[in-house]
Amino acid sequence: MTTLATGADTLTRDALAVLQPGFAGTTAPDWVRRRLGEGLASVALFGRNVVTEDQVTALTAQLRAERDDLLVAIDEESGDVTRLDVRTGSSFPGNHALGAVDDPDLTRAVSRELGRRLSACGVNFDWAPSADVNANPDNPVIGVRSFGASTALVARHTAAWVEGLQSTGVAACTKHFPGHGDTNVDSHHAVPRIDVDADTLYARELPPFRAAIAAGTRAIMSAHILVPALDPDRPGTLSRRILTDLLRDELGYQGLIVTDGMEMRAISGTYGLEHGVVLAVAAGADAICVGGGLCDEGTVLGLRDALVAAVRCGELPEERLADAAARVRKLAAWTTRARGGADIEPQPEIGLVAARRALRVTRTGTAAPLNTPVHVAQFEPERNIAVGDQTPWGVAAELKRLLPGTDAASFSGDGAGEAALAALQGRRIVAVVRDEHRHPWMGAALDTLLTARPDTVVVEMGLPQAAPRGALHIAAYGAARVCGVAAAEAVVAG
Repeated sequence: MTTLATGADTLTRDALAVLQPGFAGTTAPDWVRRRLGEGLASVALFGRNVVTEDQVTALTAQLRAERDDLLVAIDEESGDVTRLDVRTGSSFPGNHALGAVDDPDLTRAVSRELGRRLSACGVNFDWAPSADVNANPDNPVIGVRSFGASTALVARHTAAWVEGLQSTGVAACTKHFPGHGDTNVDSHHAVPRIDVDADTLYARELPPFRAAIAAGTRAIMSAHILVPALDPDRPGTLSRRILTDLLRDELGYQGLIVTDGMEMRAISGTYGLEHGVVLAVAAGADAICVGGGLCDEGTVLGLRDALVAAVRCGELPEERLADAAARVRKLAAWTTRARGGADIEPQPEIGLVAARRALRVTRTGTAAPLNTPVHVAQFEPERNIAVGDQTPWGVAAELKRLLPGTDAASFSGDGAGEAALAALQGRRIVAVVRDEHRHPWMGAALDTLLTARPDTVVVEMGLPQAAPRGALHIAAYGAARVCGVAAAEAVVAG
């Protein structure tokens, strides 16, 4: 690799300032600390960087020893997408559970407590909330990350979530503009396409972003989606029509525009990582999210040099890069002034309170109460990359505490129902599913269990789109740890 810029000149510093890279390890790498001195203004934390809150606090202190006005970003939506609680499951329910309760004050309180915890750890920028309207229940990547299918509901809870989080001095980043809810492809793998007319987009997808802007969201994240009604040629992240003409000029948004992860195949597989980054900044993006996968110094230097080269050859106007860097520094300055999470009274039980309120319990048959050990059959779908495979989910751990002697096993694919029956040993079954409506094999497994054992209890921890069935059906509206606790309590209560 040839490094074009060797000194800490203004152009190089601006190129570094727009990057929000990740890194490996649970302490601050030397290369990151060096680059902070050269102009890097942001870093991103992922699950691989988190062990405990004390460890994260020590890590952010190491980083701020090099640069006090540093943006430390994290992808912490709560619910299914958690990084702070990646090893245990989230202490807060996700958006869909909060939307099911539909109490904006509760949503505001939950995000405020999340912000307090993030601030205490030295994290001041959260790539959340999702403002996507869940228009397509078969969406493979949004689902319970959305507050719901009603535009008005999503708008009011997006605003409440932004207000609660930012009251702690942690900047919110509302996503995924102009709306990722009506897709059937995961942009981690390919470019999703939304083929609806502009009137539908304006009426359905944009109001939650308008609400976030009115609530003062400090950042908005772009989506790697093709929306032909807005731009037939470029996905949102690379589209000047979407980022500048629509978001900046028409909606009047003046905060930071951040890209979704640039390693995602929707961008890197189509345009190439370095060229994609240049196109994104030229289109109006101010900050480049990178590091979920590529988290090495070479990636950062390659992107820095690509931006410098693009300015020098005239592909990227120097003033556009300077404006982007200035917006990053402005947000960093706001978080420095707004620090205040330590002064907020903790509400450690608010997440469980919200999860309990979100439950929907349907009794579709008669069965004796559960007061003896059960067999938990957890039907495991393939997880999307946003959720990841590190975080535990389900009701087994809590049922083992409430009903000592309970055992559990996971099943997936064809024959899962028969395999679960073979493991029973005469016990009642608690079948745990996640988005039954999206997985025919999962529905078939429940058919098998319910035919043999009509007294089976069913717990749905994804979108509750399938009709309730089982002697008792419990919809948790998400798979966060607290959702599992609340569901297990309901199982035992009958």
